[in-house]
Amino acid sequence: MHKGLLISLFTAVSAIAAVPVKPNIVLYFADDISAREFPIYGTPQWSPPERGDTSNPEYRARTPVMDQLAEKGCWITSAWAATLCKPSRAMLLTGRFAHRQTWWSNRDIGKVKNAGGWNEAYHIYDSTPILLSHVAAQAGYATYWAGKFHLSGDYGKYGFDEAMITPGLLAEPTNPYSDFQLDPKTINGKRVLINMDTGKPIEKKTYAQDSWYWQPNVRLWNDPSAPGKLVWWPNTPESQENFGISTYGPDLEMEFIFDFIDRRMNEKKPFFIYHASHLGHDQYDFLGNSADSSWPGTPKIHWNGKRYHRTDPKITGDKGRYDAHGTVTEPGMHNHINYIDFQISRYLEKFEEMDILDNTVFIITADNGTGGYGKNSPDRQKGCHVPMIIYAPGMTKHGRQDVMAGIVDLWPTIAELTGFEIPENYVYDGVSMVPFLFGDKQTHRDWVYTYQERNQIIRGHHVMRDGNNRWWDVSSEPEDYISYPEIKDWGSVLEVHRAEREKLLTILPEYE
Repeated sequence: MHKGLLISLFTAVSAIAAVPVKPNIVLYFADDISAREFPIYGTPQWSPPERGDTSNPEYRARTPVMDQLAEKGCWITSAWAATLCKPSRAMLLTGRFAHRQTWWSNRDIGKVKNAGGWNEAYHIYDSTPILLSHVAAQAGYATYWAGKFHLSGDYGKYGFDEAMITPGLLAEPTNPYSDFQLDPKTINGKRVLINMDTGKPIEKKTYAQDSWYWQPNVRLWNDPSAPGKLVWWPNTPESQENFGISTYGPDLEMEFIFDFIDRRMNEKKPFFIYHASHLGHDQYDFLGNSADSSWPGTPKIHWNGKRYHRTDPKITGDKGRYDAHGTVTEPGMHNHINYIDFQISRYLEKFEEMDILDNTVFIITADNGTGGYGKNSPDRQKGCHVPMIIYAPGMTKHGRQDVMAGIVDLWPTIAELTGFEIPENYVYDGVSMVPFLFGDKQTHRDWVYTYQERNQIIRGHHVMRDGNNRWWDVSSEPEDYISYPEIKDWGSVLEVHRAEREKLLTILPEYE
């Protein structure tokens, strides 16, 4: 980074004492990452490369950039998403819970009959006329979506100016530029997954998928190279020449985002970036280096105490036999989080060079808990407890904040930051965090709510009901954010616990 970027950043903005006017906003939405994986949360265990639990420091992520953002901005101890990808993304983009937009889980999604009489997904733009993208666009922002899709319907109806999409699962037609794909086939009456790169069935238990890491599946919506169209990328002679095994999807996301910002800054518009990273999500390792791991390696990076150095990946080979020549890390969740930290540092460098760093908001969070630990779990807050780091000029809150927040709150928060006027009587479930982040409020919510499929989860200051209908005493936060005492005898707890339980039970029917 340039001239001790983080020190100059925080020194420069600490004197500002008001909500920023039309700030640029970067919403970094990571994939399948529990709060415990971020070092700032200080938990005694995290995920090893083979999933599960470990206290081995070798597998602890190192995030010097986000650590400083979290301390100079703030980090939320009890931030909740849904417990799976699709309902969380629906919640984030609509500001509404599933009883309004019908996305309860990856498979439990509302259906409607189309013109042909067939049932299809009730797309979130059908249920919700004002998505997060509309909020920003109507407030005068240039808007870009980069990374994971994993929703349904027409890209063009999501309200973003442009998009660079790397789909989740096997959500698109066969990629004409990459055979890094697992395709389901029926052989001798048995369903198997074929590695299209090798042409052979795979032994590892996994799911049908395109690649979103190495040699990724990429489609562009309304890119300048194809205005108003959805096209495969690479789609120019230069990009086709440079595309190959060493092309890394998360790097492409940054390239397209920065290109969009450069082009749109000439219009003197602020920008809203929805960066839906795949980092944190498992993937079949098409390079063949992590048979037992859920998280393929990333390009190698090194932090020298001031800035990152990235080693350009150099991968050779074909048909399942590859050599990365020491340019790719070992597999593991920790390396994915390290790479997120590297990407956040790239944002800071870029914005400092553009002289817009002192009017930019960063929100870093995730869609659900880690695979193998919390993802789709109804147990306590394992499935829904995600990291949340917020940094903005003018904030009055710094460092650890023992408050509750939901990703559903980001819709009204961004609306208030952008200056969007929410129409009178418009229904949404989030609560703006602006009065807390920039004012003298000492708390944000009295309760937070989510769901694991149709199992409802709710938490107050003293008690929590999980998706198994068990109650827990959450009046003090354990080091691992999960080892709460279970409440089996309500006569043994304080009146404040019993009173809050009754209050939460009156809230739940409203959300059924």
